[in-house]
Amino acid sequence: MKYSGTLLAFAAGLASAHYNFPDLYSNGALSSDWEYVRETTNFQSNGPVTDVTSTQIRCYELAGRPQANTSTVKAGSTIGFKADNVVTHPGPIQFYMAKVPSGQTAATFDGSGSVWFKIHTEEPTINSTGLFWASTNQQEFQVPIPAATPSGDYLVRIEHIALHQAQTQGGAQFYLACGQLTVTNGGSGSPGPTIAFPGGYSATDPGILINIYYPIPTSYTPPGPAVWSG
Repeated sequence: MKYSGTLLAFAAGLASAHYNFPDLYSNGALSSDWEYVRETTNFQSNGPVTDVTSTQIRCYELAGRPQANTSTVKAGSTIGFKADNVVTHPGPIQFYMAKVPSGQTAATFDGSGSVWFKIHTEEPTINSTGLFWASTNQQEFQVPIPAATPSGDYLVRIEHIALHQAQTQGGAQFYLACGQLTVTNGGSGSPGPTIAFPGGYSATDPGILINIYYPIPTSYTPPGPAVWSG
C-alpha cells in the first residue's frame, strides 16, 4: 500500500475537516475529478456516512449524478484514489472490488448483492500512547490489483473509517467512493469471501464501535472479510 500527501502548514487547522475521493489513480496517472469515480452525495459537504444499514454505505452515490467513464487497467497494476483534502481523522483505509455481473457494465451495475471482496486493509500501529494509522495526514492511497483477478468489468471502492467518535453507536464516520474499471490481462483466481453493502457491516462490529482513546485497545480488527490477495 502506498500512501502519500503533503502536510500543509495549516494542517492543524484541518483537525475537523472532512473529505471525499473524486480522483482515481490508474495507468500511472490521476484522473480529473469524477472522471472515473461516481460522484458522491458529499461532493460539496464532504460529510460522512454514519448508518451502515443505508444503501449509501455502498458507493455514496449522488442521485442524478453525471455518468462516470470506465478506466481500463491490467490485473496486477496499481490503482488508487486521491482525496480532495488531507485525511485527518484516525482510522483504517480499506479497498474493495466487485465483479460486474454478466449482461451489465461497470457504468450500469449498482453494486448490489454479495459481490464485494476486500483487496486491502490497513492495520494500526499500537503502543502505550494510542493507535496510529499510516493514512493519517495523507491524501493519496494506492494498492495493487491482485494479479489473479479475472478479466472483466469491476467497481472499486475505497473507504476510510474515521474512529475519533466511534465510542458511541453511529459515531464512526465512513468516507467512501466507487470507481469504474475494466480489468484486462486477468488471471484465474476466485475472489472472496464476498459481502454486500449494506449487510456486510454491523454498527456494533468491534472495528466500528470502539473507543480508541481510553482505555487504549491492545488490538484492532477492521470490519469486513479477510483480504483476498489472489
